[in-house]
Amino acid sequence: MEKTLVILKPSCVERALIGPVITRIQQRGIIISGMKMMQLDEKILREHYSHLVDKPFFPSLVASMMASPVVCMVLSGVDVVEVFRKMTGVTNGRKAEPGTLRGDFCMSGQANIIHASDSPENAQIEINRFFKPEEVFDYTPSNINFLYSADEIK
Repeated sequence: MEKTLVILKPSCVERALIGPVITRIQQRGIIISGMKMMQLDEKILREHYSHLVDKPFFPSLVASMMASPVVCMVLSGVDVVEVFRKMTGVTNGRKAEPGTLRGDFCMSGQANIIHASDSPENAQIEINRFFKPEEVFDYTPSNINFLYSADEIK
């Protein structure tokens, strides 16, 4: 099954939204294959957001991502990158559709509660950045036959 990286940002942690977000993930039928809380530092943020380092907002992005611990998760499922990005909503919470995580839980472009990998290739790079191999579990939940039909599971 495909995997993706998700980070519940400080704006999610500080607003006590960890539970509601995880509930929505599990209600959708997405498998949590790894999860941990960690404090990010500038080194990992410079690597993770290397495409934004030269942007004028980068210092405030780093500060916001270091404001509290974050919750990092590896999610698994069929087409999980695409499915979860749709669940997440557009970057700016004010413009995110109701029913998406950002549309329901945030009003900001930067304090937008969640990071989700944008492609299967980037997901693997990001998972390797935040997780050791032994922290990601490949398992089949007992309810898998209620999540997918047999021909959808590879």
